[in-house]
This record gives sequence, structure tokens and C-alpha cells, in this order.
Amino acid sequence: MTATIARTSSVGRRPAPALPARLALAPKSPVAGLLDGAWWPRSRDLSDELRALTGALDGPWGRVTRITVNPAHWPVVPHKVPVAGHTVHVGWFTDEQDPHKLILLSYTRGRLDLLVIPPETDPAVAVHLMSAAATPGGLLTASRMMAGERSTRGAAEARYREETRDQEETLGQQEDWGQEETLGQQEDWGQEETRGREEDWDTDGGAGPVTRRPAGPLGSVRSGPPARRR
Repeated sequence: MTATIARTSSVGRRPAPALPARLALAPKSPVAGLLDGAWWPRSRDLSDELRALTGALDGPWGRVTRITVNPAHWPVVPHKVPVAGHTVHVGWFTDEQDPHKLILLSYTRGRLDLLVIPPETDPAVAVHLMSAAATPGGLLTASRMMAGERSTRGAAEARYREETRDQEETLGQQEDWGQEETLGQQEDWGQEETRGREEDWDTDGGAGPVTRRPAGPLGSVRSGPPARRR
């Protein structure tokens, strides 16, 4: 993605109402990790998203004075962002900073390294990533964590496709067996019905014998009446 660096100040811009930031921070721990938590922005409008993020951190963490990003995933990178009561300066690095990481600096609290989860991420995946990034002592970089999630998701999707294909094959076999069984039953019923009719015919005497009388005076042959059925 090509980013535009906004060099003009945004101090005169009227801030748009911001929704609460989706943020997860790691609890305090003596074991330091590569990430201090995760941030899941709602859009790629960095000005609006940073305003919500800094507002959420001012109380529980401290006043954010500077932020650095990698512009790979942000269409526009502002130079300054006005927040409540002060201005946050924004810097960017292409090679030095992980494209999936955001760094926040505070004069009073130091530094926070946050995993940036893409706005379009599925909620279930985002929740999993936020939990993993907020685990103390994590040794995965932001990019490795995102790559691992994509790999896991790809394997799960492949497994789902395979299971679906197996189910379709099983259903197809069951339908074939059902059709064969139905045809077999129909053939059995037809054979039983034919045998039953033949047995009834034989029991009733069939068409009955033909009685012939001796030749009459003119040499004609007269057929007698049909035998009475029993």
C-alpha cells in the first residue's frame, strides 16, 4: 500500500466523534516481552483512530506525546494529531519498524509496543490475536504473530474443505446404496407378484380342459362346453 504523508498540521481540524478504542494491554510483569498488547482499529483513517487510541490510554497508562508507525498499511500518515488537551506528533519508519506494530511514547510512562490488527479481521481471529499479544513475556514479533495466525487459519480452512468433501462423498454413496436397495426391492416385489399370479392361476385350474365329442355324421368336430371350475 502506498502511503501519503500529511505534512500539514491537523490542529485546526474539528475532530470527528470517535468510537471507543479496541485495545488489550499486557498486565504488569517482571518478564518483558516483545509486545505490550494489541490494538484493533476500526478503519484505516489514522487520524481518527489515533485520537480514539490516545484518549483510551490517557487515563490508565499516561499521556501519549509521540507515535511511530510503518506506513505500509496506512493510506495517509498525519504529521500531527490533535487530541484532548494536547497534540500528538506522528513519525513513520519503513525499514526500521515492523509494519504490524505501533509504538507509543510518553514522557511519564516510557514506551508501548502494540500489535496492530487489520480493521477487516474476523472478530474471532482478532480476539485471539489480542489475547496472544497481551500475554506477558511473549517472544513473537508482530509480523510473526500475524503470519502464524494466517497459517493456522489456512490449515483450518483446508481441513474444513477436506471434511466437507468427505461428507459429500459419504452422502453420495448413501444415495447410491439407497437407489440400489430400492431397485432391488422393486424387483423382489415384481417377482413375488408374478409368482403369486401363476400360483393362483394353477390353483383355479387355469383355462380348463377342452372336451371333444366324436365326429358327427358330417365328420364335424364339436367342442364340448368348458369344464366347470372348482
